[in-house]
Amino acid sequence: MARSWQTVRPGPRSRSRAELLLGAVVVAVAIYVIGYPLFVVRYPPITDLPFHASGMSILRHYWDPAFGFREQFSLHLLEVPYVSMYALGAVFALVLPMHVAVKAAAFVMLALLPAGLAVMFHGMRKTPLWGVLGLAGVWTNLTHWGFLNFMGALGLYAMAVGFALLAVDRPSRGHTIGLGLSLLAVFFTHIYRFPFAMLSVVGVGVLFYPATRRIGPLLLALVPSALVFGAWRAIAPKSIAEQGIQLTLDTNRWHEVREHVVAGFAGAAGVEEQRLFDGFLGAVLVVLLCTLFWRALLQDKRVPHPRPIAFAFGKLMLPLCLCAGYAFAYFVMPMRIGIWWYVYPREATSALLVLLALMPDMPKIWYLRAATVVVVSVAVGRLGFFVAEQYFAFEKATLDFREVAKAVPQKPRLMYLVFDHSGSSRRVTPFIHLPAWIQAEKGGALSFHFSGWNQSPIRYRTDSAAVPPEVPDRWEWTPHRFRLDQHGAFFDTFLVRSTADPGYLFRADPNIQQTAHDGTWWLYQRSAPAQP
Repeated sequence: MARSWQTVRPGPRSRSRAELLLGAVVVAVAIYVIGYPLFVVRYPPITDLPFHASGMSILRHYWDPAFGFREQFSLHLLEVPYVSMYALGAVFALVLPMHVAVKAAAFVMLALLPAGLAVMFHGMRKTPLWGVLGLAGVWTNLTHWGFLNFMGALGLYAMAVGFALLAVDRPSRGHTIGLGLSLLAVFFTHIYRFPFAMLSVVGVGVLFYPATRRIGPLLLALVPSALVFGAWRAIAPKSIAEQGIQLTLDTNRWHEVREHVVAGFAGAAGVEEQRLFDGFLGAVLVVLLCTLFWRALLQDKRVPHPRPIAFAFGKLMLPLCLCAGYAFAYFVMPMRIGIWWYVYPREATSALLVLLALMPDMPKIWYLRAATVVVVSVAVGRLGFFVAEQYFAFEKATLDFREVAKAVPQKPRLMYLVFDHSGSSRRVTPFIHLPAWIQAEKGGALSFHFSGWNQSPIRYRTDSAAVPPEVPDRWEWTPHRFRLDQHGAFFDTFLVRSTADPGYLFRADPNIQQTAHDGTWWLYQRSAPAQP
């Protein structure tokens, strides 16, 4: 008698080996897509990354007098709990050079996107191999801006949703602990993702209750993070909620979605970026149609049990509800809340990430599953290679900066002025904060620092002569406002990016002399001590 189709299928052990092998492939692809662009350049052209580097260095060298950080800054790690990335970078910097430690911390933040999506798919009873889809979100606009803690929190958010599903569907101590830790990690990575995560976990309990009849594990996991959140509310400075948020519906934002998700580069590079991202979307669509066709071909004709129907309904509605929530935020939130800028555009990327969870499970047959992984991996791999090319070009464009930076002394009081922003394919200048790398590697003070906004876990002291004087709003973007007699007395080192000789800025003080020049960067130093 001929053997039936079921008898020749691979057994559980064979499927397990194939799953492990494909898992290793996905991990290797993730390392390539995330790591290759970061490590082909000393200073990645990520706009805000230099100040993230500064924050990590302040934690790492806080008690080192050679850096002079303790006399300038105070730490408020619970009042403003954006600490996970900074703490991670500080730990890495114990054994790695600062520029490598910063990139390692950035790698971890970005790797949370595919990792979180993998847990979310696993909770939906789908293969965690679908986490490879999260790599498409790695090199979107938010990353190029430098919102790395937001990206990490977005991955942790997806992870929390996945653990919530596991806790009610397959309850165990490990799943409950995983949910609790994920929520705490969201809190300490990006506080304003935390309410989204809490609401989504509650939504999982409500949406899947008809299928699981459980909600207790979720309530238990919510307790620690709710207590921490309450403690934060008691000691935090004036919050966004207290500042007031004006919500206004603006449907015209629909036309801006692409620009806010994937528009990191300009000119020909921007066109290529859009083409590659469209290629990824096309690959996902092809995989989706093929998977749906395969599932229809092998559809089980038996009448399913009501509980599986309820779970399948939950799997369909959960991504749609989460996406709808983020879409609502996108259309009604303002661009700026207090000092926080680029608020509503972030939700376009959030909506895209959770919408990817609509993908049906991959085919069980290993070679079809392998083909699916390969198709998506090639699409995201091309995106990673493109970004690496653009980042490597920035390595050449910053050779002059690296040469001039060698002449900056340890622990400088550095005034930096960036007049020229040419030399990069990035849509938003990566030169604007580049001198903050000098503070990260050599310590000292900067003329402008994010800490001056008092919305960071690292703040300027209010009683120290080592703190630089306050600067007007958008100072770093308007260097033409610099006047030596008004703004220069505190500083002993002046770094300028300009295509023309900026010596006229310092002629009024003969103690300030040019000490280095290479390409577009000019370095000036005082020959006498600066006045405090």
